[in-house]
Amino acid sequence: MQIDFHHAVTYVAARTAGFAHEEADIVSYAAQYVDDAVSSGVVRFDNDAIATRISSSHKSFDAENLNNQENILVWLPYHFLPGNGGKPAGQSPEGTFIQKLVCTPDSPIANEMVRACILDCNKPYGLHRLGVTMHVYADTWAHQGFAGVLHEINEINDLEETAGTRVLDSIFERLASKTAPPIGHGRALSLPDMPFLSWKYRNGRGMPVSRNNTDLFCDAAESMCQAMQRFRCQNPDAAVPGLAVEDRQTIRAMLTNLTQEDGAERHRHWIEAVRTGAFTFGRAEIAYSETAWENVALQEPAASAAAAAGGGVDSFKIPGWPNVYHYTDSFLQSNWRLFQDAVQLHRFTIGRDILPKYGICSG
Repeated sequence: MQIDFHHAVTYVAARTAGFAHEEADIVSYAAQYVDDAVSSGVVRFDNDAIATRISSSHKSFDAENLNNQENILVWLPYHFLPGNGGKPAGQSPEGTFIQKLVCTPDSPIANEMVRACILDCNKPYGLHRLGVTMHVYADTWAHQGFAGVLHEINEINDLEETAGTRVLDSIFERLASKTAPPIGHGRALSLPDMPFLSWKYRNGRGMPVSRNNTDLFCDAAESMCQAMQRFRCQNPDAAVPGLAVEDRQTIRAMLTNLTQEDGAERHRHWIEAVRTGAFTFGRAEIAYSETAWENVALQEPAASAAAAAGGGVDSFKIPGWPNVYHYTDSFLQSNWRLFQDAVQLHRFTIGRDILPKYGICSG
């Protein structure tokens, strides 16, 4: 999925679930930021404090995508949640271990992930973790049938659109489909992430697969809204209504009719729909910049302040370390820091608490 869904549709689902604008803004920003948090390592401050950050994504052409150790730490917990063939804990799908790693929509593993998030709802980073969880949860629909590791199971053959669209028209797209590394849906290009597409292919086991992305994305939005309503109830088992009928219809219409290949262009239409009151919660102003949270939390490097004062920061430098940033008391409560708390706990929970129940060792 792309920014139109992870940011805008998540915001709409959150508002329909009953969150106020400020809360939904955090949830939806965190959901999209999972795709944009590509830096890792130590952040160092001018008072000798440090903070650690991890990446929840890699760029498409990052060499780390060819390293399965990195894939297991990034693609598997944040984008291609293992589905265990839809089987409950203690059971296994037919085939070898790789079948456990294939992403499955709304799987028992995905539901355990949502439950863990809801049970942590009162933590300072609760809304940020909800956003991370909603990103991963939504991707179980879009990324189903693929595994977040470099493996032949992700091979694609006979890739074809089936609804009159022409995303695959260019020779470049056809060539990329044949030469991209078989990690996740790399060989399927961006077809799984475009909400208006219907398409088909033969998977790495030679089996025919047909997809209607609009149906899948609508199912994801409905389940996300229900999950967020349960979060608000602080009860992972609560009976909840899901999307309002009018909102469900508007979401489907927009997912169907916005056929621009550029996700950012579709995102602009969603922002305008929210601004003009196309949904039952009324008008709202939303925006997204991938650096917004980081810019607030990590202010100008201390080098700038020191230079302005006529001093230097050589004493702060250690070879190989990043820039030194100015520390403020608000850092620990910043959205960027709370997102990092959430994304790190998410990976730990998936890898240490949930997947081992299903016979999956991932870290």
